[in-house]
Amino acid sequence: MASQRLTPSALVASLFGVGFIPFAPGTFGSLLTVAVYLILPRGLSQGSGWIWYGAGLLLLSAVSVWLSTQAEKCLGHDAPQIVIDEACGYLLAVLLLPKTLLVAVYALILFRAFDIAKPWPANILQRLPRGWGVVADDLAAGFYANVLLQILHRIVPRFFGQ
Repeated sequence: MASQRLTPSALVASLFGVGFIPFAPGTFGSLLTVAVYLILPRGLSQGSGWIWYGAGLLLLSAVSVWLSTQAEKCLGHDAPQIVIDEACGYLLAVLLLPKTLLVAVYALILFRAFDIAKPWPANILQRLPRGWGVVADDLAAGFYANVLLQILHRIVPRFFGQ
């Protein structure tokens, strides 16, 4: 830890302490995000609601870059306690997909797999300075998961309970 005092930005970047769970903090941050996603209004994933969802995700991502930059001053470079980036990545993974429990679970599994594996260019994006690197690799993982789920949804819709 870079310093002993937990700042407000570090608290928010840890998703209010979830990032301080001693094992798999990224997975727990993602699980919290799944819960939040599931309670969001269904209208955000239907019709023109995706525009509001997308705008909210863009705003969350920008704020997360800033918060992660600030949190690194307290917690250290790309500290595992910073899990707000998992929220951004997961929420991208479910963008423009039907809002079902199966989609939420598949997105979680694929997002975490891509986030851990960091295939190109996520492995390079992670090297960006400050909060940019913290958030960008998770957005890449969310993008990979979303593309795969979009393809699967079109090829095998019954895989999604439809």
